[in-house]
Order: sequence, then structure tokens, then C-alpha cells
Amino acid sequence: MDTEAFAGHLLTMADSYRTSDIHVLPEQKHYDVYFRLNGQMEKQYDLDREEGTRLISYFKFLSNMDVGERRRPQSGSTTFQLSEKAIDCRFSTISNYQSQESLVIRLLKQKEEETLVPGTFFKHEWEKLERLVQAKSGLLLFSGPVDSGKTTTMYHLIKNRMQGEKQQVITVEDPVEIEESSFLQTQVNETAGVSYEHLLKSSLRHHPDVIIVGEIRDEETAKMVMRGALTGHLIVASIHAKNARGVISRMEELGVGLPLLKQTLIGVAFQTLLPLYCPLCETNCQTYCSHHDRGKKRLALFEVMSAEEMNERLQKEAEGRQNEKTPACREFNHLLEKVYANGYITEKTYRRYFISNA
Repeated sequence: MDTEAFAGHLLTMADSYRTSDIHVLPEQKHYDVYFRLNGQMEKQYDLDREEGTRLISYFKFLSNMDVGERRRPQSGSTTFQLSEKAIDCRFSTISNYQSQESLVIRLLKQKEEETLVPGTFFKHEWEKLERLVQAKSGLLLFSGPVDSGKTTTMYHLIKNRMQGEKQQVITVEDPVEIEESSFLQTQVNETAGVSYEHLLKSSLRHHPDVIIVGEIRDEETAKMVMRGALTGHLIVASIHAKNARGVISRMEELGVGLPLLKQTLIGVAFQTLLPLYCPLCETNCQTYCSHHDRGKKRLALFEVMSAEEMNERLQKEAEGRQNEKTPACREFNHLLEKVYANGYITEKTYRRYFISNA
């Protein structure tokens, strides 16, 4: 096998399928190559052990990792030049107890998408987000699993906000996943000493209308985000939490007090992408099935809470009334149940995405 040619073929195929990740995983005597398509891992190739080892070494070389080091986990990145385009990739290796390496390649979404509008199950939540993002200043937080479309959602909402008027939008990301010429996009580079905190400080001095923060992951970033929201900027950021209410707890863990959150927070959204049921496949719509278009085999389910709704829920919890439902209850599990009851998803999907102790 020509390793270089196969690597190019592998990335070309993955890009054409809109694959988010490529997994090269060791088995007892060989390697399996999987594409993560619509959130599901699908096997594409079998490689013998030598071919798999050579492929991993080739990608490690391209991404400036230590080719000779196989015990220690490593990560790297590179831009792979294909015949018609360039693909930005992130690489991660880790070895099993038998010192067999595995490799995961994340393909960043640098290409121009036909549309950035995510397909959604319910319009109500999306329209609510569009209203929230029109605020002059404040903090709008997004949460959801990896590969749930948070960046796509944030980009589209801000692009809609910009229609008809020029605004300065700065993004602070690690790394930049979607190229957008109308934004000033910046990227974290820890090796060069350029952190989230450093970029946020610089961005605030640049007098932006909107700042998009790829992820709030530490106390320093959380404090800078709050400072920006307090000084008259609209900050749109993502943070890891299991639901909308969990976002508040996570911010408190990062040292942001509840009174300060109540001053700045304009809304919280939790989103995930659910695979659609297909009557032809009799399960989740498979990659090669034409019942649902490629790229539309999953739809976004949002839980959106405005600051007023969040404050009302916090007040009920403080008074011991957390089980009391509001008349217009549109929490994630409630919406998930509606999606399942209407036959859009399988029972397995419903049980997998149901949030316990929400």
C-alpha cells in the first residue's frame, strides 16, 4: 500500500462524506478505519497491522508529532493539501496496554457550507434564540455535547444579526473550525503564549460589537467573559454542561457568583443533534440511504431559557419548589419526549439522550 496515496484518498473520501472524525483503531491482528458520520461510527477499511502502523506514523510526521514515541499520548495539527482544496486536521494518538497506537483525526469545517441554518425539530426555540441575540450587550451561553453544532448555531445567529448593518464581530477559538470572512477570527496558540484570556483582553480593546468565544474552560476565561458582558458587549460563548440549568452551576464552579450572572446573563441554550428515524432502514437513517438527504440525517433539539425564565427557576429551587412546572414547560426532556411520541426518533435514541436528574 502506498501510504501517502492512501492517506490522501482517506481524507478525500472523509471530506466528501462530511465526516467529522476518522478513527484508526487497533484490533488483535489488524487495524480498522471508521468514519464518524451523523454521529455514528461506520467501518470503512481493514488494514493489516503494518499498514495501520505506517498510516499512523505518516500522519504523526505530517503533524509534527514524535514518530518514535508510542507510549505517550500526543496531539498535533496540520493542513492537508488535496487536489482541489486544503483540509485543516487535528490529530490525537493514544496507545493501549499492548503499546498499539490508535489515531483520531478531526476534520475542521473550513469549507463553505451551502447554508449555516441548522435543521431543528421546533421553530419556537430557534425564534427565541434569534430574539435573544439581538440584545445590545450581555452574555448568551450555549452548551451541548461535542459535535452538536454549537459553533454552527452561534455563527448563524450572529450572521443574521448583522444583516443590513456593519458590525465588528471577533471570534476567539481553539481552533477556528469554520471560516467566515465577515468575522475577525482569532485562534488560541498556547505554544506562543496566546491563551483565551490573552485574546479576550485584546479583543475587548478592539471595540467589537460581538465576541464569540469558542469555549469557557477555566476561571480566567470566565472572568474575562463576564467583564466583556458588563462593559457593553454582546458575548456569545459555549461551555460544557449537561443541560441549560447545569450551565449556571458550571459558571459558579468557575468562580462566577449568582448575583453577577443575574446582571449579565440574557439567555442559556442547550442543544444536541438527534439521528432521525427512517422507515426504510427501520432504525436511524443510514449514511447511504436517500430517504433523508445527506447532511440532514440529524436535527437539532434546543432547550432555550431566557434570563427571566432562568431566574424564575432559580427562585423556585431556592424556595424548595423545583418540581413545580411552569405552564409553558419546554425543558429538554419534555421536548425529547414530544419528538419520540411523534415518531421522529427511535426508542433507543430517546433513552440514550434522556437527561437523568435534569
